[in-house]
Amino acid sequence: MRILKLLLILTLLSPQLLLADNPFRIVIEGGVEDPLPIAIVPFGWSQAGSVAPIDLTEVISGDLQRSGRFNVMDEKDLPQRPSEYDSINFADWRKLGMENIVIGKLELTDAGTYDVSFRLVDVYRGKQIAGFRIPAKPDLLRRVAHQISDIIFEKLTGMPGAFDTRVAYITVNKVKDKKVHSLQIADADGHNAQILLESPEPLLSPSWSPDGKKLAYVSFEGKNSAIYVQNVLTGQRERISAFEGINSSPDWSPDGSRLAMTLSKDGNTEIYILNLGDKSLRRLTKHGGIDTEPTWSPGGQKLAFTSDRSGGPQIYEINVNGGEPKRISFEGNYNARPEYSPDGKFITLVHGVSGSYRIGLLELANSSITVLTDARLDESPSFAPNGGMIIYATTGVRGGQLAAVSTDGRIHQRLGLQQGDVREPAWGPFLK
Repeated sequence: MRILKLLLILTLLSPQLLLADNPFRIVIEGGVEDPLPIAIVPFGWSQAGSVAPIDLTEVISGDLQRSGRFNVMDEKDLPQRPSEYDSINFADWRKLGMENIVIGKLELTDAGTYDVSFRLVDVYRGKQIAGFRIPAKPDLLRRVAHQISDIIFEKLTGMPGAFDTRVAYITVNKVKDKKVHSLQIADADGHNAQILLESPEPLLSPSWSPDGKKLAYVSFEGKNSAIYVQNVLTGQRERISAFEGINSSPDWSPDGSRLAMTLSKDGNTEIYILNLGDKSLRRLTKHGGIDTEPTWSPGGQKLAFTSDRSGGPQIYEINVNGGEPKRISFEGNYNARPEYSPDGKFITLVHGVSGSYRIGLLELANSSITVLTDARLDESPSFAPNGGMIIYATTGVRGGQLAAVSTDGRIHQRLGLQQGDVREPAWGPFLK
């Protein structure tokens, strides 16, 4: 009965509960009209008689191409393959209209580690824009490639890259006619997928800690909802909220010291703040309506949340020190699942449009909502840490799957998964 009550509330405020799984393949469905031309020259490899442990060029090219902002030259069309700056024939590249090229080398050291060096070069000016040498252990080479992609992206677009990040999501698969729910994480490009937890009972609402080391989530093991915090490296976890009734929607404060959550322990569904240090709990809202889905502002001074106190799901904002909530969404009769942008100027949400549920962007300065997607059932939006993309769950031809859209609506991606249903993706913070 308790599970049913929480699922009924989530059904009221969220158009979709279970949405798709495992390593995913990102497909660009739309990009900017004039993507930047760039060439990624195959990296030189110091051990000529053996195969390099990783194709750095492939990872970097894939990152930039999938961003929708770059047109990466096909490797077969490269006019030359220099790995040293002095070997670049700028005239050859200019003839092809290539604006920027990336060259680099991968070297095995005597200690068994690797040195990765690269240069980003402006072809028309004949000048190096960026260049670094990065030491790496064998198991971190893929991450180094993502870090190089981030540097290139920022130098050429002015926006920090988010390739060296992770996403969390929950999958549902049928095994011998029984459902298996999994909490998984993966790199932003879908590689290195890991299952953190499997359960025959529902798992919901993953939320990253600000340092990216922990996840808070809801589990129904024991037949009642409870909120857990789990270390993503060690797997160690702690049950931090298991009150009678509903325990849901955990969200970390920007400093990592507190969790906002939804509880019904006092009878009604309200917003609470839990201090993780001393485990003290403070109730923030007091209303007869359903208050749920709290999310912290970047400065940690406010919470936005979903409430039906005005007759239907709308977004409200409240100071974390208390006071009266203020309604901030006014367009349409359905707005839910809020999350602030990293700069605090926008909130992404699920916006009801003519019977469909789409990802929208609420501008806090004027309360206007821009609809970014056009599917029938989109859910659970989550900002990339650079604020440039929003990951969300949607319904495809094979059922639920992940997708992403840029905040200007120009770039659309489908993150194709191999099997199962996925729901509630959460984009993690920048890795440190």
